[in-house]
Amino acid sequence: MATLNITPSAAQQIRHVLDERGQGLGLRVSVKPSGCSGYSYVLDFADDVNDDEIRFEEHGASVYVAPDALEILNGSEVDYVSEGLNRFFRFNNPNVKDECGCGESFTV
Repeated sequence: MATLNITPSAAQQIRHVLDERGQGLGLRVSVKPSGCSGYSYVLDFADDVNDDEIRFEEHGASVYVAPDALEILNGSEVDYVSEGLNRFFRFNNPNVKDECGCGESFTV
């Protein structure tokens, strides 16, 4: 069975942006071929649920993942971090073997 962990910080941010939007069930995470290394993460709001999506819930927030992305995301942790003036979702993905120099894409 696939796993995906959501940190308390990520859950708080997901709930916050959904509250600001006034709608949404959670965060939708997928991957797409991209960049110089292979894949990149794609984030979107989940306003509805596709029948084949897998829902992960922790700390009162939900993340939805399509089955074709499960193998790449399995065992990952979704975090929300602050680095200087930047705030962003970070994926701590144990399946990543290499990342490109710009940090936009990764290889599994």
